[in-house]
Amino acid sequence: MSKVLVIGAGGVSSVCVHKMAMNAGIFSEIHLASRTKSKCDAIAASVKQRTGVDVATYEIDAEEVPALTRLIEQTGV
Repeated sequence: MSKVLVIGAGGVSSVCVHKMAMNAGIFSEIHLASRTKSKCDAIAASVKQRTGVDVATYEIDAEEVPALTRLIEQTGV
């Protein structure tokens, strides 16, 4: 089982996170980060409703490398 961090909360990310949640035996923890946390929260709510899997969400600008590094260290992905 593994932890995963998905950067971005667009259409492709949404599909990927839903598919990961359907394979909880492979993806033990799903983390979703984007500049717009509300988009991440909407995806997480949809995943929870459809699969029962919790998705942790974060607000981050992926171009801010030190902040991204801290998030990776914090989550352990």
